[in-house]
Amino acid sequence: MRAHHARAAKALDVQTEPGGEFWGWAGRTLGAPARTAAGAPAWLRLVSAPEDKASGKLWDGALDAQHAFGDLNGHRPALLGVHDAFDDGTAYRAELSARVDEPVLSDDPVLQHDLQLPDSWWADFAAMLEKVSVVATERVAVRQQYMDRAIPQFLGIPAPAVTRWTTAHADVHWANLTGAPLRLLDWEGWGHAPEGFDGATLYAYTLLQPDTAARVRAAFPVLGSPAGLAAETTVCAQLLQTVSRGDNLVLKDRLRDWSEDLRRRQP
Repeated sequence: MRAHHARAAKALDVQTEPGGEFWGWAGRTLGAPARTAAGAPAWLRLVSAPEDKASGKLWDGALDAQHAFGDLNGHRPALLGVHDAFDDGTAYRAELSARVDEPVLSDDPVLQHDLQLPDSWWADFAAMLEKVSVVATERVAVRQQYMDRAIPQFLGIPAPAVTRWTTAHADVHWANLTGAPLRLLDWEGWGHAPEGFDGATLYAYTLLQPDTAARVRAAFPVLGSPAGLAAETTVCAQLLQTVSRGDNLVLKDRLRDWSEDLRRRQP
């Protein structure tokens, strides 16, 4: 990975900076700060996959997002270049993006402390996701087949009808968000999802902090409404599924409470 990262830097004409190496899950990705030939700060991320799996939604997510959204009025790091390489059955994609120097709001996707964010941040965040929601795409973040299977399995109720499908980032949590200025990171998995999906996802990752969780619901009034039930039950099922696999155990009790509320709201 380091050798291919260095080759990608040369191909994209950037210089990586020492001491900033960041490895992703299971060594699948390697990122590092860099500077372009013009001296602009950038981030060079390398992702690897078996050559026969180097396609599809996650592989093309960042590139598709650049074509669909650009920099989203400054709220999304622009993709500056892409370089693909293949070696002994493995595919490598290097993505050069504008660097985000602002720290994320949490080191963990699950919020561990209350946040005091200004009303302007919440207004900008909701407006940004509204712009995302109306972008036309054939990408799919949540499949009806998954909802039909997972919601009965983990919540014990039939999957609610989806009143409206919209476009979602689909991985909105506190480790993907910055404060001032507001940035939303990691656009691998975006696509169609039930209305309110991004708000419901952020709410799920905020369950340990009731005050901030209430602020999430205030920012996204679709949550708690009949139109938002499909998104909320889907997100709750997704997180309960991760708990069943031994992840996000800190959320287990709060997710159970949420699922009981969702069952009561079932028509």
